[in-house]
Amino acid sequence: MTKRGLASGALGLALLVHGCAGLIAKEPAETGSRPPGPVAAPSGGTFEVEKGRPGFVIAAPHGTSDAATDAIGRDLARLTGFSLVVVTGYTQIDALGRRYNVNRPTESVPGSAARLEVETAPAREVYQVYRRRVAEAAQGPLKLYVEVHGNARPETAGRMEIATVGLGRDDAWRLKTLLELIRDSRVTEPGDVPRFDVWIEPLDPLVYTASGAKQSGVLGQAPVALHIEIPRLARITHREAYTTVLADFLIQSAALLVR
Repeated sequence: MTKRGLASGALGLALLVHGCAGLIAKEPAETGSRPPGPVAAPSGGTFEVEKGRPGFVIAAPHGTSDAATDAIGRDLARLTGFSLVVVTGYTQIDALGRRYNVNRPTESVPGSAARLEVETAPAREVYQVYRRRVAEAAQGPLKLYVEVHGNARPETAGRMEIATVGLGRDDAWRLKTLLELIRDSRVTEPGDVPRFDVWIEPLDPLVYTASGAKQSGVLGQAPVALHIEIPRLARITHREAYTTVLADFLIQSAALLVR
């Protein structure tokens, strides 16, 4: 049996042992209400949309400031067949290094606390365009929404963090087990590629909970959503290895989360 087969078999056994309670998916919902009339975003950024599987969207809203997430998003869409939204630009809009947050109607310095974000008219315009692009990519009700992000904080350098919408603790346990099994089947030891830990909400305490995007952004409007924070080494040095890990994870997660 191949290692990939072992991963699938081990997951099935783990799920059976844990219990028979399945994931309960919410009814599909639109990506918020349509903004009134056409909206032109401020200059300085670009939006890229590729239509794939209806209802399933992968997005990289910080494709420039979260280095390599634009490339990872494109590769994940190609490998999974999901639709894609990539936004580049909108970084360093002033001398303080602030950016438009794109996936919510605010601007802030990257990495700052959600309470320090400020909603402005230009940030709202960028967000309205982003929301329309996500709706365009979804081609109807949004079923599963995935954002890929990156950070370079020392305390999260050794792990992937996944903030979630629409998942309980059992759901999180299943997805964490799934991702760990896929990682272990593809990242063998000893080897040059490190095994990054997996922390997932609400099972684990996260540094990046995406609270701002949940409160006022697309994340809060999706029935099921995953906000994936990828450490720098996994995005830059070992991007190919972890892109294939995440692609396999998303394909299998979609089957678990959306009925």
